Amino acid sequence: MTSGRPVLVVTDMQNGFVREQSAHIVPVVVDLVRRWQVAGGDTLFTRYLNYPGSPFERFFNWQRLQSSPDIDFVSELCSYADQGVVLDKRIYSPFTSEGLALFKRHGWEEFYFCGIATESCVLKGAVDAFEHDFTPWLIADASASHAGAEAHEAGLLVARRFIGPGQVIGLADIPDELTSP
Repeated sequence: MTSGRPVLVVTDMQNGFVREQSAHIVPVVVDLVRRWQVAGGDTLFTRYLNYPGSPFERFFNWQRLQSSPDIDFVSELCSYADQGVVLDKRIYSPFTSEGLALFKRHGWEEFYFCGIATESCVLKGAVDAFEHDFTPWLIADASASHAGAEAHEAGLLVARRFIGPGQVIGLADIPDELTSP
């Protein structure tokens, strides 16, 4: 597949991932989602759900994002999520069997990734899109890491190596027809 119907993938914009290091991205993503939806574009909101005994709990001793309010989308995005498609996931990537069926049903072949965290869930989604022969775009200035700027930059470096340097873009690089009515 080369380039088909685009979707904005809003990755894990949940209370449990928004910290001092990633809070600055919330208004940026809200504005992007608003403009994308006003232009009539499809939006996919991923929501990570941790669970007892998960690899994150076993290997990182990390028990967050198992219940509300951690798992809830940031309040600024709730009304937009209601207008989009929500995909719950228990791994980094939206490329689960349920996700792949959803992508096929909607005809999505071009994925614009933004959200939290650049070096993990955003990156993994973009890499999986690439490996499934879809067109991935990682929007650098609409992504952040709750681990800070160094982790964000590391994620961008790895993304350029995995999906191609031209696939890591800025908000200004998104085609106007995707964000303007």
